[in-house]
Amino acid sequence: MGGKNSNPTYEQVCTGTTGHAEVIHLEYDADAISFDELLLVFFRTHNPTTLNRQGNDVGTQYRSAIFYLSMSKKQASEA
Repeated sequence: MGGKNSNPTYEQVCTGTTGHAEVIHLEYDADAISFDELLLVFFRTHNPTTLNRQGNDVGTQYRSAIFYLSMSKKQASEA
């Protein structure tokens, strides 16, 4: 997500030179799991306080980000 190349490959993003962040697009059934529950899982497995690092992965492509599609999800993510 982001960055300066329009369609970088995974390998290019892994180099940390494209300006992109490594992301996933998650689709879910809100009847099976709530957005708040997804946030709990995210924050239990992801440490947003480590700059440009997640576990053994280091680089700007591993920066913390949540991309949302509504203001309510933005507010829940920030809370």
